[in-house]
Amino acid sequence: MKLFPFLSFAFFLFSCHSANHKTKADLIVHHALIYTADAKFSTAESFAVKDGKILATGKNDSILAAFEAPDMLDAKGKTIFPGFIDSHCHFFGYGLGLQEADLTGSQSFDEVIERLARFVKEHPGITVQDKNASPRWIKGRGWDQNAWTTKEFPDRHKLDSLFPTTPVILTRIDGHALLANEVALRLAGIVAWKKVEGGTMVTRHQDLSHMDIDSIRTTGLSGVLVDNAMDLVTKIIPSPSFREDKAALLDAQKNCFAVGLTTVDDAGLAHKIVELIEKMQQQNSLKMRVYAMLTDNKENLEYYLPRGPYKTERLNIRSFKFYADGALGSRGACLLKPYSDKPEQQGFLLSKPEYFIQMADSMSRHGFQMNTHCIGDSAVRLMLGIYVTKEKKDMDSRWRIEHFQVTTPEDIKLLASSQVIPSVQTTHCTSDMYWAKDRLGADRIKYAYAYQDLLKAAGKVALGTDFPVEDINPMKTFYATVARMDAKGFPAGGFQPENALSREEAIRGMTIWGAYANFEEKEKGSLEPGKYADFIILSDDLVKCELGKVLATQVLATFVNGEKVYQK
Repeated sequence: MKLFPFLSFAFFLFSCHSANHKTKADLIVHHALIYTADAKFSTAESFAVKDGKILATGKNDSILAAFEAPDMLDAKGKTIFPGFIDSHCHFFGYGLGLQEADLTGSQSFDEVIERLARFVKEHPGITVQDKNASPRWIKGRGWDQNAWTTKEFPDRHKLDSLFPTTPVILTRIDGHALLANEVALRLAGIVAWKKVEGGTMVTRHQDLSHMDIDSIRTTGLSGVLVDNAMDLVTKIIPSPSFREDKAALLDAQKNCFAVGLTTVDDAGLAHKIVELIEKMQQQNSLKMRVYAMLTDNKENLEYYLPRGPYKTERLNIRSFKFYADGALGSRGACLLKPYSDKPEQQGFLLSKPEYFIQMADSMSRHGFQMNTHCIGDSAVRLMLGIYVTKEKKDMDSRWRIEHFQVTTPEDIKLLASSQVIPSVQTTHCTSDMYWAKDRLGADRIKYAYAYQDLLKAAGKVALGTDFPVEDINPMKTFYATVARMDAKGFPAGGFQPENALSREEAIRGMTIWGAYANFEEKEKGSLEPGKYADFIILSDDLVKCELGKVLATQVLATFVNGEKVYQK
């Protein structure tokens, strides 16, 4: 009988001892609906975080019983996903663009002019030129003639009259064409039409066959330059200052965190910007994870190839970005057959095939991923063929075709036999669907924006936005991927709905498949033990909510390494 009190006391001591030996964590998130994006696409209610990484996931009771943390987050039933990955964007360029006139969504060239005039009024002094300094440029981006009633390229005469002494360039929404005024053309030394390899100068006379080309002076130029012809002007524009570069990165980061992005694949970075990104990350002012696609210029190639891929916790440098062709909207996309609405045009390659073959050899030798912009089916066929030829069976190359916008059944079959990853931006489909059939014709359009076909062939697709070409918001990516409709529900049932992805596939494309495309699937892209605690809390459940509620879904909080970097 005397033994019973002793045993009871011993059990009490054991219970207290066990309760006080919970595993220490930094953060516990509980009472949530957590989509882990693991292999089974399983869900959890709670997870624990230590040193910026996931310790464990599970039911509320099991996690709360096994772990303790100074920071407890009750999600109150809200939905949590891994931080979204934008697999193709222009993060730094977007930040710079926030300091320029925003022309996106303009419904006419008159509206473009109105917005530009408003921008200049809000930035007094921008038109004042200092004779002892480099000219000040007025810049804007976002016009799209396909959204206008005329659907024709604009002309510079209004810019010339409004800004007779200030250089102006207005870049098209896709970044593959620009409109320059006469001051800008003359500063660039453009006084007459000339042939440009991989580009064109648009004239005020569409039919040049009966004209003496050498006699077309500046007065005959519309001011529109397409693809490589743009370089004639852009190369003389003064580079942004260090302060402007830094502000651009911070501004872009702020907006990206607010929409739930925790990793961005910046498709085309210069050496100096990559260095700035790393410095700011080391100083902890830039917390965004960046997968850097290096621009294929001489400086980058000479600096990075001998050194090989380089990686830190937040920066991954192991890929180069190439451009095979231009954009469909400006008819620079290289097609196997002429454009249906302009039979005299077929688009063009931006470099000779020999260059891409040479670069593929170099990328393979130095262990870099080759990521190539391909819009037209001719560009896709060229680069897919080069990729397959250069792939090594014992090498995990994961070379990517960016956009993969127009293709053929033959090339989809070739994709299935390769390691190539399609990196697609699904909002391109819902932006282009109003006019793409006119460009391509009834037969060819069937194999454009064919995301489900690409997924079946490749097994994975990486999803992005191409911002600032498209909106930065991943909710629009998800909606376009699944619904293939615009915000007004057009067209009913979706544009070529057979190529929509499921909701689960869309989430995978924005998380774990994006991580895989970056060789980072073992450290991010899903909420599993050992991976970074990059996650977002949403106002609604994208997997189960009504489709009409997707675009209204808001990011309530964003976390990187378990640290809250944004809260609504």
